Amino acid sequence: MKASSPYLFLFISLWITGCQLTSVSPSGETLAGSRPNILFVISDDQSFPYASAYGDSSIHTPAFDRVAREGILFNNAFVASPGCSPSRAALLTGLNCWQLKEAGTHASLFPREFVAFPDLLEQAGYFIGFTGKGWGPGDFRSSGRERNPAGRLINDREMDSPPEISNTDYAGNFGDFLAERPEGQPFFFWLGTHEPHRRFKKGIGREHGMDPSKVRVPAFLPDVAEVRDDMLDYGFEIQWFDQHLERAIRLLEEAGELDNTLIVVTSDNGMPFPRAKANVYEYGIHVPLAVRWGDKIKGGRISDDLVSLIDLFATFVDLAGAPYPEYKVESNSLLPLLGSTKSGVIDTMRKEIFSSRERHSSSRWNNLGYPQRAIRTSQYLYIRNFKPERWPSGDPPEFHDIDQASERFTIRHGDDPRYAEFFRLITDRRPAEELYDILADPACLHNLAGSARYEASLNHLRGRLGAYLMQTHDPRVTGNGEVFESYPRLVGPMREFPPDTLLENRTGSERN
Repeated sequence: MKASSPYLFLFISLWITGCQLTSVSPSGETLAGSRPNILFVISDDQSFPYASAYGDSSIHTPAFDRVAREGILFNNAFVASPGCSPSRAALLTGLNCWQLKEAGTHASLFPREFVAFPDLLEQAGYFIGFTGKGWGPGDFRSSGRERNPAGRLINDREMDSPPEISNTDYAGNFGDFLAERPEGQPFFFWLGTHEPHRRFKKGIGREHGMDPSKVRVPAFLPDVAEVRDDMLDYGFEIQWFDQHLERAIRLLEEAGELDNTLIVVTSDNGMPFPRAKANVYEYGIHVPLAVRWGDKIKGGRISDDLVSLIDLFATFVDLAGAPYPEYKVESNSLLPLLGSTKSGVIDTMRKEIFSSRERHSSSRWNNLGYPQRAIRTSQYLYIRNFKPERWPSGDPPEFHDIDQASERFTIRHGDDPRYAEFFRLITDRRPAEELYDILADPACLHNLAGSARYEASLNHLRGRLGAYLMQTHDPRVTGNGEVFESYPRLVGPMREFPPDTLLENRTGSERN
């Protein structure tokens, strides 16, 4: 079978794979049902490896480093989607984005048929709340929900913040939540910052003494002063996030609850730069993750296991002794990893994670998205682009489906031979299949899908992904993929793309 025949492999792979697709872990019974407090701290748009615990010297994150040092640091944590809203919906429900209907896309609604774990924890007796950014952007009320799926909003406290940074006092709101908690009742709190989401104040990193020479510029971006400074500003907002984490830890210490609290620190998707956020490339789906829980988790460990943030659903539900939904979730508890004393690869059955993307921003004619599915193993990233005729960064000439700043430098200098390749990487149409050797090419620059040398790996991963998509009833492979284009966009700007000016950028089915 030729590697250029993805559809046949996609539909018959469920039979040819013939193996279990979800990981099977050692027992985590020693931790399950322990009912600790849970503090979940999530930044907005932060890629791995941008924290000092991972060796990035341009950023100072002492609070994250402490959680990692006193607990376990994950080297291979991934999100279900490289965009805020679908990633958070998957985390909350333990399901893949393609299983979540409207909630699996950006800025739509959150159907009530899907149960969010904070509700399950509350039913099990937990005192719950959140501050800052919970699930979103989206309109949860339009589906009949009375509150954000992340829980009860605690958001009264504000503070003087630097320009372009939210004035929400996240840690202060956590303090108010702790003061409200009935004595002895376990709690779950979601501390969600809006940082390091754009916009950034230009030059704020330098203003605060950060050194642009220490910035590690990914190979898909031009290594020029403007990009280094932009990444420094991004790093400053990560440090702002870390300061709130530090204050939250201090509040737990003062309340005598630190060692009885599971602290999970991560992000919802990758950095707001081209070929990162809103892309299922490595820098779009690979995120930081550190977990601490007193003496319940042996400190100083580093895990190389492949984990998905979807797995937090089962982890939290099991710890709380809460009931599962009636439907099957795709979440595999992290408790066996947390309860282990080992480092490196702890669970050899964790062989892959899956990620996906549909619509991100309003960036194409008729509000069309850019559907992608991906499987990531310890070495390879395989991507299936279901609509390769579309523009991945939005319709030209504006390319709105990428964030502002570094990519605008590339677009402004697209005719300059020094930067033309970066412009092509950001904006060009992509083939139906992409394959990257992440160990050799973490920037995802060299597509191996057409190489005879990698044909066996390509066929294997195509089969694994196709089988899993069929097993989990992804409309993109079961014959109803266009349903994703029907989901309403309820939050954010709607751009218009006149059909007469962009007709040449669309194929026949999209013109009608």
